Amino acid sequence: MLEDIDVQKNRINVERLGHLAIRVKDVERAKAFYLSLGMKLVWDDQDWCYLETKISKDGLALLGPTYKVAGPHFAFHFTDRSEVQRIHRVLKGSGIEIGDLHDHRDGTASFYLQDPEGNWLEILYEPSSGIQSNQ
Repeated sequence: MLEDIDVQKNRINVERLGHLAIRVKDVERAKAFYLSLGMKLVWDDQDWCYLETKISKDGLALLGPTYKVAGPHFAFHFTDRSEVQRIHRVLKGSGIEIGDLHDHRDGTASFYLQDPEGNWLEILYEPSSGIQSNQ
């Protein structure tokens, strides 16, 4: 398990809590609400969308009832893809059950895992230029 990892050799340093993903019953209604709070729409799809705060770029993913790729989770964002790849190797090598590292349409790449309490988290590479928008 993670506590067995050689801390000095394989240190993992979380850069920032980048986004939360929540399940919503009506994506359009939820999107309108968060836009009214001043968030910016970055990615809009049929069954989910991604919004960010305008200054800090903190993200919120709204997952509709038919969205099946991922469930509710939180994500740690990193700006160095090789660091995300290294973290993937370290966690996998420690025996933690993790998903494959995969690329996304918006220029990011990530993998998912569960913490010891069963909460889902995502380790995500975000280019320094930010998440690409389809808007």
